[in-house]
Amino acid sequence: MEQEKTSATTAEITAKGRTTGAVRCMNCMERIRPPLGAKTFKCPHCSFEWRISWPLPKFPRIRGPVWDVNRRLTEEAMSKKGKGKK
Repeated sequence: MEQEKTSATTAEITAKGRTTGAVRCMNCMERIRPPLGAKTFKCPHCSFEWRISWPLPKFPRIRGPVWDVNRRLTEEAMSKKGKGKK
């Protein structure tokens, strides 16, 4: 008699962990969910802003940072860090 398969396959386990419509912020590594069709999105956790593309419907991908916003945030953080040491 054949034994019933009780454990899930690797593909099934991977599919359970998928989050459709969300990406990871490349700065703080938190999951963010940009609005459908958004070109840019600011992470609500760290305030870094990312350029978003939609290669497939409902599947966003981070294309890269919005440089002027992220540069300003980095400079502000570095100046605060420098002031704290003096």
